[in-house]
Amino acid sequence: MKYPTYLRSGGTIGLVAPSFGCSVDPYKSCLEAAEKRFEGMGYKIVEGPNCRKNEGIGISSTPENCGKELTEYYCSGDNDMLITCGGGELMCESLDYVDFEAVKSAKPKWYMGYSDNTNFTFLLNTICDVASIYGPSIGAFGMEKLEPALMDAIDIFTGKKQEVSGFDKFELESLKDEEHPFVGYNLTEKKELRLFMGEAEVNRVPEFSGIITGGCLDCLANLVGTKYDKVAEFNERYKDQGVVWFLEACDLNVMSIRRALWNLDRAGWFKNAKGFIIGRPLCAWKQEMMGLDQYNAVTGILGKYNVPIVMDADVGHLAPAMPIVSGSLTTVSVGENITIKYK
Repeated sequence: MKYPTYLRSGGTIGLVAPSFGCSVDPYKSCLEAAEKRFEGMGYKIVEGPNCRKNEGIGISSTPENCGKELTEYYCSGDNDMLITCGGGELMCESLDYVDFEAVKSAKPKWYMGYSDNTNFTFLLNTICDVASIYGPSIGAFGMEKLEPALMDAIDIFTGKKQEVSGFDKFELESLKDEEHPFVGYNLTEKKELRLFMGEAEVNRVPEFSGIITGGCLDCLANLVGTKYDKVAEFNERYKDQGVVWFLEACDLNVMSIRRALWNLDRAGWFKNAKGFIIGRPLCAWKQEMMGLDQYNAVTGILGKYNVPIVMDADVGHLAPAMPIVSGSLTTVSVGENITIKYK
C-alpha cells in the first residue's frame, strides 16, 4: 500500500466534483466559507472545472467530464491533495472515464470524500494500492465553528494524528438549510455501540487489526462482478494482515442492506475478514421489516465469520463521523467507545 505525503503548511488543496457539485445553497455558501477557512489557515485552493456545476444526472457534469476532471486533478502537480465537493448518486458512471493506470502511476496524494465517493476511495485501495480518506466533503468545513470530527479529519491529512475515537452524541436531523448554511451538528442522540461476535450480542469484543477498507454499501454492491472488482487480488495481497471492513448505508432499507451484504459475501469479499465496523444507517435507522432490523440484517450474513462486529459506529451519514484512513494498517479497540489507530 502506498501512503500519500501529508499536507504541509502552505500546501494546495484541489477541489473536484466527480459526484454532486456546489451549484446551489446551502452547498455553494458552505464551499465558499470552507475555502476562506482553509485560506485563512495558510493553504491554497484550486477548483476543478465541475465544482460549481449542475449539468449532469446525479453528478455535477457528464460522466466524461467528471472522469476527466478526477484523473487530471489527481495526476496534476498543481495540487497536493484532493477533497470532493460532495456526495451524489451516479459517480459510478464516471468510472469508465477515469484513467486508473495514470492514477496508479502518479505520485500518491490524499483523496477525501464519502458516500458516492466510495467509487474512488475504495478503488484507490483495491485497484491502485493507494490509501485514501473516507471523510467529509469540502462544504462541511464551512461551519461557523469546526466540530471535533472535522478537526480530526484535518489532523489526519496533515499528519498530526494517527488515532481517532468516536463521539458521545450524534444527529438524526440536520438543521442545515438554505437559510442556515453554517450551523453545526444537531447532537440530540446518545451514541451507544452494539457489539457482536458471530450472531451473538456481547458486552465486549477483543482488539482486532488488519488493512482497513470499505465504504458505502449502496456503492460497493454495484461494483461486485464488474471490471472494477479487484477485491480478490486485494485479499490475496493482504492475506497475511487480513482485512478490517468498514461499511455504512445511505438509501438502503434493512432488506437492501441484507441483500447487499449477501452479494459481497457470495463474491468472496470477506474471506480474510478480521472484523467489521458498521456505521449508523441513514434511512434504515431503527427500521424493522418482517422480522429484520439494522442488526440482524448484518449479523445474519456476517455472523458466520465469528469475528468482532461493531455496530452503530461513528461512520457514515449520521454525523459526526470518524475519518477513516482507508488502506492503512489499523488496530481497533472497543469499550464504551471505539478507537482506531492507523499505522
